[in-house]
Amino acid sequence: MSTTHQQPSPRSAPRSRPHPAAPPLSPARTLATAVRVLRQLTHDPRTVALLLLIPVVMITLLRYVFDGSPRTFDAIGASLLGIFPLITMFLVTSIATLRERTSGTLERLLALPLGKGDLIGGYALAFGAVAIVQSLLATALSVWALGLDVTGSPWLLLLVALLDALLGTALGLFVSAFAASEFQAVQFMPAVIFPQLLLCGLFIARDRMAPVLEAISNVLPMSYAVDGMNEVLHHTDITGDFIRDVLVVAGCALLVLTLGAATLRRRTA
Repeated sequence: MSTTHQQPSPRSAPRSRPHPAAPPLSPARTLATAVRVLRQLTHDPRTVALLLLIPVVMITLLRYVFDGSPRTFDAIGASLLGIFPLITMFLVTSIATLRERTSGTLERLLALPLGKGDLIGGYALAFGAVAIVQSLLATALSVWALGLDVTGSPWLLLLVALLDALLGTALGLFVSAFAASEFQAVQFMPAVIFPQLLLCGLFIARDRMAPVLEAISNVLPMSYAVDGMNEVLHHTDITGDFIRDVLVVAGCALLVLTLGAATLRRRTA
């Protein structure tokens, strides 16, 4: 009885082993990602100017708009000191992250043994470093140059401003996953930022709003950012409400960063 030997099909060639999955978070890779993002920012002076100078210019403009009513500046200046960094960091982060998606940089990075946590953490670390400088400039200008009258410590103002900027960074990273172009990223601002701006208590105290609006404002992080600034504005010591406000803003930033890592995905053609 004759036996036939089957020739192996070319299609059954051995496949190369895939790269082992990267750990979810590596300090070295996260730091390398942050350094790369910061290096790219230094080559874009317009973005750096937007991040560092726009909050300073807006605070200065506000001061002289209310030049004849310094108490009005004291009443809303601290709140805007936290709102301006949140808005600018949201805008710049969402556009910068989306630019990396559309240019193919994100696709190439995700092909490497680089965890999603490393990527999101690197972006957050890089923009967080920028947020520190931004908050330092805006707080120092407001308190020591523009005469913002603060009862509490200016360092607490700086802390809340920094957390607000980090929250804006987290929101920008998150919404960039749902935009297909830079224009669409900007379009998310009315949906994400404007409702919080209207309901945060800047224009009217939240307890004086309609019950439905007050309930909505109670779940928006910007409301707690404004409340935290007002606590520093009116109290010499750290209050329980201030600690609550800081923890809520920080917790929201961490939650949104986690959601951003979960929605991060490769975009294939």
